[in-house]
Amino acid sequence: MGRSFVALAFCMLALTGQAAAGWYQVKNFEGSVGPSPVHLSLQRYDSFGSGITVEGSYFYDAKQSPIALYGKSEGTKLTLCEIADDKELDRVLVMGSKTPIDATGCPLSLDLHESGATGIWVKGSEKVPVVLKQVAALDDTAEAKINGIVEIPFWVQTATHRLAGVYTKTDAGICMTKLQVISKKTRKAVQSIRFDDEDCNAGMLMTPIYLNVQKQGEEIISVNFRGGNGGYTTEYGFSPKTGTYHRLVN
Repeated sequence: MGRSFVALAFCMLALTGQAAAGWYQVKNFEGSVGPSPVHLSLQRYDSFGSGITVEGSYFYDAKQSPIALYGKSEGTKLTLCEIADDKELDRVLVMGSKTPIDATGCPLSLDLHESGATGIWVKGSEKVPVVLKQVAALDDTAEAKINGIVEIPFWVQTATHRLAGVYTKTDAGICMTKLQVISKKTRKAVQSIRFDDEDCNAGMLMTPIYLNVQKQGEEIISVNFRGGNGGYTTEYGFSPKTGTYHRLVN
C-alpha cells in the first residue's frame, strides 16, 4: 500500500470536520545544536493522536538529511523525540501510535520565546546547547498569515536530494507555490517545481504539513493537494538522464 493512500486514510479518519478552519500553525527556526548549524520547523496542535501536540522536521546544514520530530508541549516548553527510520515514521506519525507516547528520555528539549528558542540536545552522556532564532511562520487557523519565507523541510528524502516546499499567501489563501529539489552535496536547489493552481491547493491536504510530499518507490514522489472529498495527489518521476523530476500523466 502506497504511503500517500495510508496518510490520506489516516487523515480522513482523524481529522474529519477540521478542513474549513485550517489547522496549520508552523514556525521555522535556524541556529545551532552545539557547534553544528541547523534548520528546524515545528507544527503545533491542540491534540494529534496519542498525546502528540507538536511535530517537526530538522536537518543539520552539513548533511541536509531531514529528521522527523514529534513530542509534547507544556506552555512554552517542548520535549521532542527523533524518528529513527521509515518504519518508525509509519508507525508513529503516518498510521498513528495506538498507545499514548512517552517523551521521557527524548533528546531535544526546547523553551520557546518571542524571537526563538533555547534548549539542550542529549544523547547518552553527551549534552549540547541548542540556540535557535525564529525566521518565519505560517498560520491558517483563522486569518491566513505568513511571516518571512516559509520553506517546509518535508520528511521525505532521497540519497542525493532533500525536498522543501515554499509556502506563500496568494489571493486564494496559503499554499505551496513551488517545490525545491535540493542537492545534499551542494546544498543548493537543482530544480523548482512550480504549481500554477488558481485555487491554491498544493501542499495543503489535512495531514502533518511535512507529509504533503511523499515517496512512492525510489524514483517517484507524490505531491498532496486539498480539494474534492479527500484531496488528491500528483506524481513526479525522476529521470536519471536529466537529473530532474517530471510530472507523470495517469
